[in-house]
Amino acid sequence: MFSLLAVLDVMPIWAWVGFFVFIAAMLALDLGVFQRDSHEVKMKEALVWCGVWFALAMGFNALVWHWRGPELGQQFLASYLIELCLSIDNVFVFILVFAYFKVPSKWQHRVLFWGIIGAVVMRAVFILVGVSVIQRFHWVLYIFGAFLVYTGIKMALPGKDEEVHPENNPVVKLFRRFYPVAPHNEHGHFFTQHQGRRMATPLFIVLIVIETTDVVFALDSIPAVLAITKDGFVALTSNIFAILGLRSLYFALNGIMQLFRFLKVGLAFILVFIGVKMLIEHWFKVSTTTSLAVIGSVLTVSVLMSVLIKAAPQKKSH
Repeated sequence: MFSLLAVLDVMPIWAWVGFFVFIAAMLALDLGVFQRDSHEVKMKEALVWCGVWFALAMGFNALVWHWRGPELGQQFLASYLIELCLSIDNVFVFILVFAYFKVPSKWQHRVLFWGIIGAVVMRAVFILVGVSVIQRFHWVLYIFGAFLVYTGIKMALPGKDEEVHPENNPVVKLFRRFYPVAPHNEHGHFFTQHQGRRMATPLFIVLIVIETTDVVFALDSIPAVLAITKDGFVALTSNIFAILGLRSLYFALNGIMQLFRFLKVGLAFILVFIGVKMLIEHWFKVSTTTSLAVIGSVLTVSVLMSVLIKAAPQKKSH
């Protein structure tokens, strides 16, 4: 408890309050003004919002750089890039979940919006607790490092295409056991009146699946961010800025995910690199500048290879 308070005390309370007030205002503007009427988000609109969130993140990065120095500024940028790129996996799962439940395009933004709100709250708790635990028990770093190396190797190995089985989700099963679910959606609402009873709609089940999926992805991304920075404020704000851009990233990348086929290999390399960095930290410290250079180079090469190297045409079966 005292260690967690120490994490929060790294920055004055007005800095924490100011950050979350700004984020709340941006989300309210997004949902209450720009997305007041449910509609299908086209790629042009999604790209604009991607640019907005990226510009806001870079503006905040400049503020951190000026206010707290180049080292923490570089840590923010590296953490932001890692979380943003790891979010690509989230995007792929979102595509599968929406396809499985046949969610209309005009309602997908609403589900992702509330999913992101839940993700922000969960990430805040996970990161602050994670920083607190590392400060008290430094050996936890080695567990995180080994886990990232394992995850990276597993990600790089060829495997079957990822599938989604929401019917096996334990949280969904538990919810259905205690709360009735209507047989159909009701104009994009999460709850409705059906046969005289208040019920959840299938759209709320989709939201549960999205939220629980983010918890699973947090197991990779949070240790990766904590490998870059032990500063609670930098870790949390960089993570939240990346998550807030996730909705726009989904609508921008939906339908062209197959173009980034080498990105997964690049992410696997980055996870292994960060894991090794954590494991050898006691004997050899890798600078933030070096980490940032490796992350940027690997991502650039991965994207260029995806664009320049065409996939081999599939043989037609006779």
